[in-house]
Amino acid sequence: MKRTERFLVGVIGAVAAMGLMPAPAAQAADGYDRCPVGYYCMFSGLDGTGDMIKLRHSTPDLAALGMDDRAKSDWNRTSSTIHLWSDASYFGCTSVISSGPTGKGNFFPSYRDFFSSVQFDGPGGPSCGTLPGAGD
Repeated sequence: MKRTERFLVGVIGAVAAMGLMPAPAAQAADGYDRCPVGYYCMFSGLDGTGDMIKLRHSTPDLAALGMDDRAKSDWNRTSSTIHLWSDASYFGCTSVISSGPTGKGNFFPSYRDFFSSVQFDGPGGPSCGTLPGAGD
């Protein structure tokens, strides 16, 4: 076999072998980035970690989704104002989560493991209290 033919055979073999190699796997989203656009998401851990639920509609009982009194962080990726209720069926007190960049983060310590229902664009209810440091 001539030198040129051996070179071509080698190049063709290398190209064929490269085509058989698996492509690198896409990295799965983690933390807050697991929450898709158009959803309100709650996480059982801080900073978007732990179990996640994603909602598009009002949910009167988070126990049905395994998130009753378990959420520690959230992200509102909807255009709706979200009212988090302390009790199921929209009873108790509420905390408001706006849409946009301010609608993402950890709950204040007193609001962690606290909420039991989620209402989209509702009238809300009595406030769960003044945020720490407000009015100081």
